[in-house]
Amino acid sequence: MNLKDFYFDLPEELIAQEPLKQRDSSRLLVLNRETKSIEHKVFRDVIDYLNKGDCLVLNNTRVIPARLFGTRKDTGSGIEFLLLTRKDINTWEVMLRPGKKAKIGARFVFGNGELEAEILEIIEGGNRIVKFNYEGVFEQILDKLGSMPLPPYIKKTLEDKERYQTVYSKHEGSAAAPTAGLHFTEQLMDEISKKGVNIAYITLHVGLGTFRPVKVENIEEHKMHSEYYIIDEKYTDIINNTKKSGGKIVCVGTTSTRTLESIADDKGMVKAESGWTDIFIYPGYKFKAADALITNFHLPESTLLMLVSALVNRETIMKAYNEAVDNKYRFFSFGDAMLII
Repeated sequence: MNLKDFYFDLPEELIAQEPLKQRDSSRLLVLNRETKSIEHKVFRDVIDYLNKGDCLVLNNTRVIPARLFGTRKDTGSGIEFLLLTRKDINTWEVMLRPGKKAKIGARFVFGNGELEAEILEIIEGGNRIVKFNYEGVFEQILDKLGSMPLPPYIKKTLEDKERYQTVYSKHEGSAAAPTAGLHFTEQLMDEISKKGVNIAYITLHVGLGTFRPVKVENIEEHKMHSEYYIIDEKYTDIINNTKKSGGKIVCVGTTSTRTLESIADDKGMVKAESGWTDIFIYPGYKFKAADALITNFHLPESTLLMLVSALVNRETIMKAYNEAVDNKYRFFSFGDAMLII
């Protein structure tokens, strides 16, 4: 398939710049896979499409304040670090700019000297491996000095850091939020559970590769970024029992979907494990575990749009996206949601 097959015209004013005051008050476009029908709802109505015995699968990763602004120790010139992947307790892979200032051995300082970094290695793609030096607890220093790594299309400053976290976020490690989950409130989660819907959590630490554009015309030549996941036996049992009893597996977000599809066998059964996944899902893929999907509206020509197109078909998804544009839905991380059932 060609990249241009996934292009649609998106007016810039439809790119949401900030979250709504009430998480579950966003709009919800409901797309039926069989009938291809579309309904326009409010997100809290999602409970009406979940049945007793279904399983909602959520990604409980937590975004770290991964953007750091500092200075080069010897010259005082400015630098921006973006933490990507933790290699060990004090060592990280980082993206930085301007890159010319970051040769091997270069040292940088952040805040009032609470945190220092040294470049150890330059790796493929231009990212660096850096070692941090500090006193105390790294996470506490990062929380003080770092800022949320909002996507580049969001220009407004986020006043409340927690609005870029899901209400069920738990395990720190993401450089971006699993944004489909931002619509849930604790009250809505409680109501869903009381209805008899099973809840299962996976952890997939979202990398900035999720925003990386596809640069090849033939999408099958695109190489996906790799992300770390973990799922416990407690939750694989819930998922497997749901499958066996005929309930639907409803994934919240493309991250949950990619994780389940990475570990599922041909019958859709999953087992507890951890590892790295670089699975690329695009039309023609046969889903093994996911039966339905709650997701936001994605960038034109993105791998995320290709994934949702695989769950239905490209023509139906593009028609739904054009209807969302016509109805002025809000797009991307802080935007509205789609339920594919």
